[in-house]
Amino acid sequence: MPAGTLYRGREGMWSWVAHRVTGVLIFFFLFVHVLDTSLVRVSPEAYDDVVATYKNPIVNLMEYGLVAAILFHALNGLRVIAVDFWSKGARYQRQMLWGVVGIWVVLMAGAFYPILQHTLRELFGS
Repeated sequence: MPAGTLYRGREGMWSWVAHRVTGVLIFFFLFVHVLDTSLVRVSPEAYDDVVATYKNPIVNLMEYGLVAAILFHALNGLRVIAVDFWSKGARYQRQMLWGVVGIWVVLMAGAFYPILQHTLRELFGS
């Protein structure tokens, strides 16, 4: 690795990248959500058509991905706050990151069926 480089490729850098990526994904979701919701003022029929296109397995998987992005972004944001405002935060940032990842995995596993039950029933039957 070249001397003086800031990139170390450790957990802190990957959490930094993941935090930015999830933030951008959430922003684009909110942008699309505002646009499709605003259709109801222009044409209720067009709004109904757009909402009908959302009722398919691919969009349902994207909803699960959205929940994953929001949950990681929120949990990692709490970790960043702890690193910034807790006097020992920087010392324990790696352990807190693994805690965030563990909590995220458990919560995403718990959200799997409730979010994807429609798709699972459609693909595999009742």
